[in-house]
Amino acid sequence: MKNSSRLRYFIYLSLIIIGGCTTGKNALQKGDYDLSVEKSVSRLQNSPKNSEAMQVLKMAYDLALKDHLRKIEEAKMSNDLFRWESVMYDYQKINQLADDINSCPACLIIIPSPSKYVRELADSKYNAAIARYNSGLGYMSENNRQAAKKAYYEFEKAQNLQPNYKDVKAKMEDAYWAAVTRVVVQPIIVNSSMYKLSADYFQQQIDQFIAKYSRNKFVIFYGEAQATNQKIVPDQILSLNFDDFVVGQTYEKERVEKLKRDSVVIGETRDKKPVYGTVKAILSIFEKNISSSGLLDMSITDWKTKKLVRQQKFPGTYIWKDSWASYKGDDRALSKQQLAMTRRKEQLPPPPSALFLEFTKPIYNQLVDDISYYYNNY
Repeated sequence: MKNSSRLRYFIYLSLIIIGGCTTGKNALQKGDYDLSVEKSVSRLQNSPKNSEAMQVLKMAYDLALKDHLRKIEEAKMSNDLFRWESVMYDYQKINQLADDINSCPACLIIIPSPSKYVRELADSKYNAAIARYNSGLGYMSENNRQAAKKAYYEFEKAQNLQPNYKDVKAKMEDAYWAAVTRVVVQPIIVNSSMYKLSADYFQQQIDQFIAKYSRNKFVIFYGEAQATNQKIVPDQILSLNFDDFVVGQTYEKERVEKLKRDSVVIGETRDKKPVYGTVKAILSIFEKNISSSGLLDMSITDWKTKKLVRQQKFPGTYIWKDSWASYKGDDRALSKQQLAMTRRKEQLPPPPSALFLEFTKPIYNQLVDDISYYYNNY
């Protein structure tokens, strides 16, 4: 086959495949009647006289309508508590098909009066809302937090289906508060005036975290003062205490290095020629590390039973470092980096309050991660 003939063959084959896809023929053959209708409608909107799309639309719509009506009858006869949602779904699909056809003048020539079930759809939504509402009542009767959470979602679905059905909004509110876990976070106590401001800042970071927490709508955190003012009866108490902390442990060391460098110009002859030799120096390198660390204990206690339900400990360490150097001898024996170090002076370390704050930063990150992990799916 010549190249030109081969090219025409592939173009022809491609057009057949593309035509079948755009007219919905392939979807029809696979039994996806809704998609077949959608594609044939789209094709007829762009090409009103496409004969294949006309044939596909007529056949696909008839099959789609019969298929949805069959599913509706089967759903109505089933024992599924939520069968009306299946009925509603199929009525919605039928009505969508009608809307698609009504938006296409060429399609209306093929199917002049596409079926639409407006009242039946409304009735099925109403019945679906009743089923969800009654399911919510059933969960509420179990009188426990997990069941109340399920009830909340059932009432929410009922409200989405039928916004003004009975007292669904009130029931949804009741279920929410029955499902909520109220957690009172006790403030950290640090018995040292030196670290009070830093501890207060650490506490503020925690307060901001719990105030913004929103990953689980069924968990509400309260500060202790807020809970007292609002007369909140907690479900759990979250306590934070430092088991121990040490600020400002200082470690110093000196390292001495003997240095020498050969082939260094150390003078010159009478006739101005350079004289090479070896230069030497003794370099003293000083290093100071100031370590601060602490261990935070987090415990969660059930308010009613006073039982400990979770306990975690979070360590944190911060090391402030400084280094400088001095030398004796010829500075030409030193490298650029060593010489720069000798020009550096010993730095004053941060105040103890700043060191305290630094070692709490890794503790804070661990703490909020653990709180989130524990309560996100609580």
